[in-house]
Amino acid sequence: MIRFWQKRFKNKILTENLEFDKEIIEIQKEIKDKIKKHFAGSLAIRMVDSGSCNACEAECNALSNPYYDLERLGIHFVASPRHADVMLVSGVMTMNMYHHAWDCYNQMPSPKWVIALGDCMKDLGEFEKTYAIKGNDLKIDYFIEGCPPEPKEIMKGILEFLKSLEN
Repeated sequence: MIRFWQKRFKNKILTENLEFDKEIIEIQKEIKDKIKKHFAGSLAIRMVDSGSCNACEAECNALSNPYYDLERLGIHFVASPRHADVMLVSGVMTMNMYHHAWDCYNQMPSPKWVIALGDCMKDLGEFEKTYAIKGNDLKIDYFIEGCPPEPKEIMKGILEFLKSLEN
């Protein structure tokens, strides 16, 4: 045990990844600038789980921790679709959630956008042949791929979505 602590004090902290940190900081800076330009500094997102395994939701929850801290960038997850600019949908569209997802979409004020989170929404994943799957017919404006996408990939996806608004 003494050797472990001697090595630890000699080598200092080894858990930091400075390149990763720099990349995250750059992404955050760009997101903040784009949100300021397109949404007056505040982007409201309504997260809808339309039948997922909750892995995508867990990764979205990580975006609220102090390391990523999307609130600081002006991104807020809201409870009411009436306050949302963007609907972030994860999972396959099940029969039970189909009408709820459409209710959420219809209650959002215009202009409104839909971002699909994860591979399930794109190709139904392993649930394709299941009787409980309705399938998606929402107009998806941007896909964030991955199963589940890591927080960094979600941030990159949001940034790419914001860049697509300029076109």
